[in-house]
Amino acid sequence: MRPAELNRLTVQESADRYVELIRAKTSTGALSPATAEVYARDVVTFVRLTGEEVVLDDLTGEDVDAVLLAFARKPDGRRAEPDGRLQSASSQARFRRSVSAFFKHAALAGWVQVDPMTSSTVTARERGGLPAQRRALTREQAQGLVGAARRLGTPGQEAAEPAAGQAVRRARRDQRTEMRDALIVLLLTAVGPRVSELVRANVEDFYTNDGVRYWRIFGKGGRTRDVPLPADVAEVLDGYLVRGRPATPEKALLLSWRGRRLARGDVQAVIDRVQRWVEADRRRSVTPHGLRHTTATHLLADAVDMDAVRRVLGHSDLATLGRYRDELPGELEVAMRSHPLLRPPGRGSGSAAAPPAPAAAASAAGSGAEAAAEPASGPEA
Repeated sequence: MRPAELNRLTVQESADRYVELIRAKTSTGALSPATAEVYARDVVTFVRLTGEEVVLDDLTGEDVDAVLLAFARKPDGRRAEPDGRLQSASSQARFRRSVSAFFKHAALAGWVQVDPMTSSTVTARERGGLPAQRRALTREQAQGLVGAARRLGTPGQEAAEPAAGQAVRRARRDQRTEMRDALIVLLLTAVGPRVSELVRANVEDFYTNDGVRYWRIFGKGGRTRDVPLPADVAEVLDGYLVRGRPATPEKALLLSWRGRRLARGDVQAVIDRVQRWVEADRRRSVTPHGLRHTTATHLLADAVDMDAVRRVLGHSDLATLGRYRDELPGELEVAMRSHPLLRPPGRGSGSAAAPPAPAAAASAAGSGAEAAAEPASGPEA
């Protein structure tokens, strides 16, 4: 049905209005700044691929398909040195979602008569799984990373030697960041925050209640959650605040040695630096999002209540956890060894003597992360 008043805006004019709207939503907490910027970047790309002077209402489903295909064939510009890789399936799916949201608003605002996405046929191929760097670490890998972080976060251990074959440039004493780096890795592995939540954290967001240290995390959509910290992580946090954090009026928790708030892009470099202290056979490249997967995977593998894990990670829906639960080596074998239908009489699931749940047994068999399981001792994890 044709809107009462159709506003025939160009693609550029409608995109400008839409980007202004989504950025305004960050002030009300309806969108996080990071999410708004992703939408804005994708819409700018859409304008460039479509043509600035084209009237938005003139676009058809075939036109949108052409744009989606052009995006899929566009080199991945996130790498400093182009290596010929095109857009990944997840990037294509994200771009399509951004364009769909743009046209949904355009239809409501009277910029188009019919949403062309309803007749678009181009979709990204099925996702073949996350790259290794974004998947959960195994128990041994997580323990190796956590052990290295603990050593760096212990007073007097800053001069510890890295793993064999890893050369490390020694920083000046006033530029040392070992305690900060240890805290970053422990928070990412044990609590699993989004990297944006981590770098936005302020000192005042951490408080003590009834002897337990808590982190008030300001998450997506203006939602907050209070997550208890494992004792070991709280100890490193307190040590960093006393001895490792530069004396500055800046309220940010994580600071560079110059006293400035750490940026999102700096976190990966911190993880890579701590990895140099991990034994070679337990070392595996991992991203901050991979450590978030590590938290979710091993808490769930240790039979922690799903709703508690959801609250720790800050998800609004339990269904989202399915994307964060990665497959662990050996868990199927352990599950079948303790099959509930093949237990001897008297050892059923309702018996007090029942063996641990298959997921918990899988963790105990060597597939869970010790540090990731630690939040289970707190009231929310």
